[in-house]
Amino acid sequence: MIQGLRTVIYPVTNLGEAAAWYERVLERAHYFSEAFYVGFEVGGFELGLIPDGQPGASGATAYWGVPDASAELARLLELGAQADQPVEDVGGGIRVATVRDPDGNVFGVIENPHFDRSKVA
Repeated sequence: MIQGLRTVIYPVTNLGEAAAWYERVLERAHYFSEAFYVGFEVGGFELGLIPDGQPGASGATAYWGVPDASAELARLLELGAQADQPVEDVGGGIRVATVRDPDGNVFGVIENPHFDRSKVA
């Protein structure tokens, strides 16, 4: 049974630099750090970084909830992300956008007024 998003793992070329970038993006420090993995707790979910694999857009895209997709896209671009897909209304007031992190991974944001956070287990 799928219970919901728990962890998204991004492969990176330099674990220390990537961890520092994501600390700025997420506005929080990592809670776990070893040579093989850095983990961040983000609203009950996990964003993980691994120093191996192939960074880039070939994998799945995870969308992280935000209250304002336009404002968050602007903030991510200011922090050094590269524009990928601009904010788009995909229906029902749901707005999404994607950027590329410094390693080329796709990082998605979603503004969903219908998502009831209180129902997440």
